[in-house]
Amino acid sequence: MPTGVAMRDAREQLFDAAERLLLRDGPSALTSRAVTTEAGCAKGVLHRHFADFDAFLAELVLDRIGRIGHQTAALRESAGTGTVAGNLTGALMALFGSVAVAIVGLVISRDELRARLRQAGSAGVPVLTEATAMIASYLTAERELGRIAADADVDTLAPTLIGAVHLLFADREGTPPEAGAVGKVVTTVIAGVVQEPLL
Repeated sequence: MPTGVAMRDAREQLFDAAERLLLRDGPSALTSRAVTTEAGCAKGVLHRHFADFDAFLAELVLDRIGRIGHQTAALRESAGTGTVAGNLTGALMALFGSVAVAIVGLVISRDELRARLRQAGSAGVPVLTEATAMIASYLTAERELGRIAADADVDTLAPTLIGAVHLLFADREGTPPEAGAVGKVVTTVIAGVVQEPLL
């Protein structure tokens, strides 16, 4: 981008460029130069908006975590409709079909990024922690509606679902799993507590 030409919403352009790089080339490809080249801007643009590259990455992760909040509300609103397994399968496909798996890899690969995220109040493994809370919230709503057993341990079911489905998506270079494979994991995990026909 020529000097003197303003970028509209530079932060979002830089975040989108980093996300494309992360999805295409993995965490090791993320450098400030790679991000600004992908965004089509001068390297100084990134440093004008962020203290350093790790600050940029922390803001990227927090921004993408924020998007899980919208998914949480939509999933919770689906309680009592469709099937529990179908709702969970759809939510997990949407979650892990996004940049979530790549973000987990990024966080795991960068010590300084994890430290900054902890300072920002993010506990556990960012994205996975928020995703687990999303699933637990939904399962609690379904338990209150009687669609899963009153004694269902949602605090165990939620991380079990997140971990099992994350493993299906974890191979960044492989073909993402189809809904049927995710649905099979979901129905297996919730089989003992669901009070309705499975998928």
